[in-house]
This record gives sequence, structure tokens and C-alpha cells, in this order.
Amino acid sequence: MRTIVDWHIHSKYSRACSKQLELPVIDQWCARKGIDIVTTGDWTHPAWLAHIKENLEEKRQGIFGLKSGGTREFMLVQEVSQIYKKGDKTRRIHNLVFSPSIETCEKVIAEFTRRNFNLKADGRPILGIDSEDLYKLLKDIDEKIILIPAHAWTPWYAVFGSKSGFDSLEECFGSMSKYIYAIETGLSSNPMMNWQLSGLDSVVMISNSDAHSPRNLGREANVFEFPEPPTYDEFVRVLREQDASRFKYTIEFYPEEGKYHFDGCASCQFSCEPEESKRIAKRCPTCHRPLTLGVHHRVEELADRDASSVSNRKIPFKSIVPLAEILAEVYGVSSTQSKKVETEYLRLTDELADEFTLLLDTPIEAIRSKASSTYLATAIEKMRVGDLKIQPGYDGLYGTVRIFGENGPPAAKQSSLL
Repeated sequence: MRTIVDWHIHSKYSRACSKQLELPVIDQWCARKGIDIVTTGDWTHPAWLAHIKENLEEKRQGIFGLKSGGTREFMLVQEVSQIYKKGDKTRRIHNLVFSPSIETCEKVIAEFTRRNFNLKADGRPILGIDSEDLYKLLKDIDEKIILIPAHAWTPWYAVFGSKSGFDSLEECFGSMSKYIYAIETGLSSNPMMNWQLSGLDSVVMISNSDAHSPRNLGREANVFEFPEPPTYDEFVRVLREQDASRFKYTIEFYPEEGKYHFDGCASCQFSCEPEESKRIAKRCPTCHRPLTLGVHHRVEELADRDASSVSNRKIPFKSIVPLAEILAEVYGVSSTQSKKVETEYLRLTDELADEFTLLLDTPIEAIRSKASSTYLATAIEKMRVGDLKIQPGYDGLYGTVRIFGENGPPAAKQSSLL
């Protein structure tokens, strides 16, 4: 039984997140995307926890479903933001906290409240506590809790971030590093980049959407194969043991499309590869301020081998371009939220298949027979073999992926479906 999982999303109570992010809506969008299990996110927020308790019921250990009868399942995974001093440097780290039960969530909340952490201001709370100390605290509450570094390479808020991170998991988590079973690659890196670090051989790579709106669910995801519906404990075991018989592959954004892949200065619209960045002393040639060093640069700094030497021993991955982005290019519109894109996206995922199935598995001829544009099937075919042109993102600006190049496809012949 194939099971697609997204372990990192947010609720309407996180800053800069859609007010549509409520559990019934998340359930509906996961069905359209092809996600089987998704996190609730944000369970430390009191109003969101009340929403969770009102809407969800446990179906099996650590796995929940809507009381109203939705088709998807939920787990209790929460992102936290930590800001603290260590090694004469201010550290800003984001971590994912996996909880096996609502009761455990409530115990964590009680301890955070006792420590005067502000849990009401943001669904992603800011905690003034060292990562090692946080993990010890969580394990003391419930030994089944696990912690996974979120978007591990993001410059500003990540375990390996160029601005405020560390050079190794051991440096960050100390004695608790032995309980780090996975890291989240983030949108600006993929597993292949991470395999260049021998120090990460002890962990498995996971990929999630970090969705701030329903439409962005499943930008990245994890694909498992189970003989029977999985439990919380089974997921933890698979991660801990890097069980490739169960963990089949991750679904990845092209990392160049992430908003921190290259080095750059957004204010001056300047970006460059690491070698060029070093040549210009890591400063913007226009304003002369320090460049924001991207994920590509940071990985190169810490890498100690060629990834190809170990790739055959790792959980594989598949790269995709989101369907809405493909449709926008096919139709020659700038926004993925245009009426034309939205109408065709909803029609295809209603009549043909969910988004993941359509992008990865549906026969090209079946897509050609259903799509309004004759170029959609060609675009998906090109995407599946990586025939793309990518302008990398940098300093908070997303990169752009082009399937047909700068000018888009030739004037598309439209079928009678339009």
C-alpha cells in the first residue's frame, strides 16, 4: 500500500499563513494532491489544539482522522523556532517535534507554559532554549517523541544555516544527536546534495512542503510502502533504521527553484554560484554588502565526498514541478492562481487523477486525451526526464523553472474542452 506523507505544514495561526488552513480544508486538498497522511502542524497553539481535539479522533496509534468522515489521515508534528546563544554566536534553529498522542502534546504545552514560552503569538512558537536541552526535555516528557531538524540548510533558521547554524549535528545536539534519525532537506536542497556529507550517513533525508496555504501542500513529500496501515511507532522505526523496504523515495522540488539555492543580494537582483561568490569576497558588486550565502554554497563548505559514491545505498528521490506551475507555463500566464490555471487544475484532478499520480504515474497518452492544451502532456513528459531550464533562486527570491524556455510553448492548439 503506497502511502504519501507530508510532515511539515502550518495552520491559520502561524504568521503569514492562509486563513483557509483548517483541518477539513486540509483534508480536501490532500485528497486532490494525493497525500495520504499529513501533519496537523502548530499543536502548541491553544486555539489550534482545540480545533484538533474538536475535529480529529485517533484511528490507530498516533494516527488520526476527521470525525466528520474525511478521507485523509493526520499526525501530530509541530515546527518550533529556537533562538539562543551557543559558542559566542546567536543561533536560530527550526526543528520538527513529532508527538505520539494528544496527551503528550498537552504535557509538552504544560512544560512550555511553565517556562513562560509564549504559545499564543504564533503557531510556530519561539523558544529560548538550546536544541540539546529541548530534546532532553521532550524525551523526559515522553520517550516516544522524536525531533527532526527542519529545512536543514536555510541560511537564517536552520541547523546548517550559513547565518546562524552549526557545522555538524553533534555540535548542535550534543549528547542527543544519537536520537536524530532524519533531517528535512528543505526546498533549496535535495538528497543528492546532502549525500556529499559523510557526517549525515547516520540519518535519512525527509522532504515536506512547509505549506503556508492549502495550494502548497505536497510541494515535497515522502513515499512509503506498507503491508498494512502504519502507526506512529512504525514510522519512527522506519526512519531510525533507514528501512528502504518501507521508505521508497522522496518527492522533491527542483532545489534550484528554492529561494535560497544560490548566493545573492535580492535588493540589487544579483546572484551567483559559490565560486563566483568567493572571487568577489562574498560581497554584492553593486551595494558591497555581504551576500546571503545560499544552500549550494553551504553544502560545498561542509561536503567531504562525491555523492555518486554512495547514492546506490540511499533512499532515492524523484523531482517534480507542481502541476499549477506547469499549467501556468502551458497557458502563458504569470500566476499559478489565474482563473484559467485554477479551472484546469481542478478539472484534471477531478476527472483524471490526483496531482502526484498525474505527475508521476499517469500514462502520457491518457493526459493528452484529457488535457485542454495539447502541450500539457508534452510538458509532463519533459518534466519526468528532467528536460528543464532553471534560473536558481537566491536571497529569499524563488527560482524559476521553464519547461519550454523563456518564450514558453508554441501557440498551443486547444481542444474542444476549452
